[in-house]
Amino acid sequence: MQLFSTSSFAPPPSLRLRRDRAERILNGLRAAVVFLLAASALMYAPHLSKALNTANVVVLAPTLAWTVAQYLTWYRRDELPGWLSSMNPIVDVTAVTAIIGGYALAQSSGVLALRSPIFLMYFVVLAGRPVASSVRKAAFISALAWFEYAALLLWLWATNRVPIVVNPIDAVQLARITPLDEAAKLVLLGVFGIVSTYATYWVEHLVREASRESAERQRVVTRLVQAELDTLKLQLNPHFLFNALNSAMALIATDPPAAERMVSELSDFLRLVLSTSSEQEVPLERELGLLDRYVAIQRVRFQDRLSVTCNIEDGVRGALVPSLLLQPLVENAIRHGITPRAGAGYVRVTARRIGDKLSITILDDGVGVRARRSRERSRGTGLGLTNTMTRLIHLYGDSHEFESGDRDEGGYAVRITIPFRLGRISPTRDSVSVGEKLAAVSQL
Repeated sequence: MQLFSTSSFAPPPSLRLRRDRAERILNGLRAAVVFLLAASALMYAPHLSKALNTANVVVLAPTLAWTVAQYLTWYRRDELPGWLSSMNPIVDVTAVTAIIGGYALAQSSGVLALRSPIFLMYFVVLAGRPVASSVRKAAFISALAWFEYAALLLWLWATNRVPIVVNPIDAVQLARITPLDEAAKLVLLGVFGIVSTYATYWVEHLVREASRESAERQRVVTRLVQAELDTLKLQLNPHFLFNALNSAMALIATDPPAAERMVSELSDFLRLVLSTSSEQEVPLERELGLLDRYVAIQRVRFQDRLSVTCNIEDGVRGALVPSLLLQPLVENAIRHGITPRAGAGYVRVTARRIGDKLSITILDDGVGVRARRSRERSRGTGLGLTNTMTRLIHLYGDSHEFESGDRDEGGYAVRITIPFRLGRISPTRDSVSVGEKLAAVSQL
């Protein structure tokens, strides 16, 4: 287990935000403690020597100023500077060491200073490391606290500021210090530092594992959604192919040349579909190219019974749309709206930008929603609309709108609104003339 091998691990935003929040809370606690100590120092100031009052001012005033300065300088920001999580515990540890040393100097004896409860503040500082620091910072602060206190003891013993006795009972009765007691305090401080560092590592380890599991779950969900989208697209292709082959078979006996043209157009259409089979979104221009091939296939079958109009606003041909979006909807309009009519009919496709949205409408003057639903129930169809709605939900979630229903003038309309995002237009040889072919009425 390598505690210090996490330098290459960039903490996720959630961990950084939690550490930032923890640092703000710890600074609030620091401010409260320093204010209480300052208030206590003021209350006891008349009863303390000048040297002790000077020690309190020298240590507490800079610490209080540093704490307040943080609120005035950085706490209005969304995120605190990263170095504060190192600087604050360094200031805290050094302040504890300084106040113990200052009391020892002021009293010419370090016994009372070493027995002061202020020593426990080392543990308070270390206890906050797992929630506010990285592993290396926690290890550094733990080592700093141990070495500062050890250096303070050596200095006090070297300058004879603490009388030493071996017997602990004599130390209590004679106001002395025993090396065993101070060594035990160093051991406790070292052990707590190790625990604090390991706790910090464990927090990072848990966050890292949770982040990896979350990323893996997201990848699995993405793969599942991708597989479902691919399945929906695969359903659309045989659906159209089945309809087109049925039409070609019907023409074989009555008009063999027309059947041959339909098969040729169908071959070109399928080639274009396969060229975009791996893409979930394509530029609208490419979708119009596929629609142009579909129109050519239907031209063979319907001849002059149907007209198709495309009205595409300038600047939206490069907008990204779901691949195989227009053809199933136009096919749905022809198959369930226009085909049941006795006379001719039309289908109109419009696309325009509305703010940051792309609005696409496919409408017809066919038999309307009641006849369409009756026809779909009896023939088990309606796959184009169902798959389109499902794909839009997977691709855009709540960022899309899908509406369908009767028109006041008669017929049926489908309206789709999706986010407007530009892609690259790279028209194939077959789709270069889409604008010219579908900007006007195509007689089928």
